[in-house]
Amino acid sequence: MNFLKYVSPCHFGLESVLAGELKRMGANNVVAHNGKVTFSGDYSMMARANINLRTAERVLIELGSFKACTFDELFTGTQKIQLESFIGSKDAFPVKGWSLNSQLRSIPDCQSIIKKALVERMKKHYHMEWFPETGAVHQIQFSIHNDEVTIMLDTTGPGLHKRGYRVNSNAAPIKETLAAGIIDLARVRDRSVFYDPFCGSGTFVIEAAMKALNIPPCLKRKFAAQNYPMFEPQLWAEERTRALDLIKRDAEFFAYGSDIDPLAVELTKENAKKAGVFSKILVTQKDIVDFDMKSETGIICCNPPYGERMLELQQAEEIYKKMGRVFEETEHANIYIISPSEKFENIYGKKATKRRKLYNGMIKCQLYMYFNKM
Repeated sequence: MNFLKYVSPCHFGLESVLAGELKRMGANNVVAHNGKVTFSGDYSMMARANINLRTAERVLIELGSFKACTFDELFTGTQKIQLESFIGSKDAFPVKGWSLNSQLRSIPDCQSIIKKALVERMKKHYHMEWFPETGAVHQIQFSIHNDEVTIMLDTTGPGLHKRGYRVNSNAAPIKETLAAGIIDLARVRDRSVFYDPFCGSGTFVIEAAMKALNIPPCLKRKFAAQNYPMFEPQLWAEERTRALDLIKRDAEFFAYGSDIDPLAVELTKENAKKAGVFSKILVTQKDIVDFDMKSETGIICCNPPYGERMLELQQAEEIYKKMGRVFEETEHANIYIISPSEKFENIYGKKATKRRKLYNGMIKCQLYMYFNKM
C-alpha cells in the first residue's frame, strides 16, 4: 500500500476544523500548522480528501523538504526529489510558489531554479535533453518559510472552494470553504434548523444543508490527479460510491434564507438547485427588521454587509444596530456573525460570548459568537 504525506492549505483560523475533518475520515498523522494541515494516507485517502473536505483549499503531495539559504542549496535540494515517480516524460510540470521570512526572497528566481533542477533530474532519468510538456499538467508548488523549502505536487486543480454550484454570485460572497468552517464551528447537525438573513448567493444555507445531509462538497467535479497515471480511475469511482453511501437522505435539517435584494433571493434559489439541496431551503425576500424564527431553537449564521467607503460604512453600522435589536428577541438561538469591524460589538449592542479571528480572503475578520439557551 502506497502511503504519502499530504499538505492541505486552509483559511487562517480554521486549522483545527480541517484537522478534525481529516481525523474523522481516517487520515493518519494529522498535524495542524499555521494556514495548513499535514496528514498521511494511501492513494484512496488523497481521493477521499479531495471529494469530501469542506474547509481545505486543496490537497498537495509533499515530494520533499529541506533547508536552503542560497540558490545553490535550493538547486541541490530540489534535484534530489524523485519527480519521475509522479511525472512522465511528456507531462507538463509548471512551478509556482511563495517565500516568507527567508533569505531566498525572489519568487521568479526560485521558480526558475526549482524548474531547472527538476528538469536536470528528469534528463538523467529519462535520458532526454528536451521535454515537450504536452501531457497532463502536474502543477508543482513550493513554499519557503524560515528558510525551510517544501516542494509539493497539486492533486486538486482549481481550488476546492469551487464546488460547482455557485457559477453566479453577488458582489461580496463569502468563500465556500470559509462558510463551511463557520458552519462546522456552529455545530450544524442533521436535525438543525438554520437561518441566514443576509443570504446573498446562498453560500451559508447551501453549505449548511450539504453538511447536515453529509453531501460531499466536490462529489461531482473533477480533479487534476484524475489525469495522473498512478491514480487509477477505479480509485475515484470507489471513493465517490463510498461518499454517496454516507449521505443522510432522511435528515430533518431545514434552512431559512432571506435577503432584502430580490436578485439575491433568486440567486440563492438557483444555486441551491444546482447543489441539489433546494428542497431543504426556503428563501424569501425580507429586510433584517422583519426577521423571525420559525422554530423554537435554531442556528443563525450570517455575513452582513460592510462598507469601505464612508456612506457604505454608515449604512453597514445601521444594519448592525438593527441586527442587535432583532436578534435580542431570539432567546433560543446560537448566533454566528462574521465581520471585519472591530467596533461591531459596540454597534450591535452586546458583547460576544466568544470571538475567533478569521480571514475572508485578505480581509481580517472576527467571528462573533453569541450562545443562548437552546
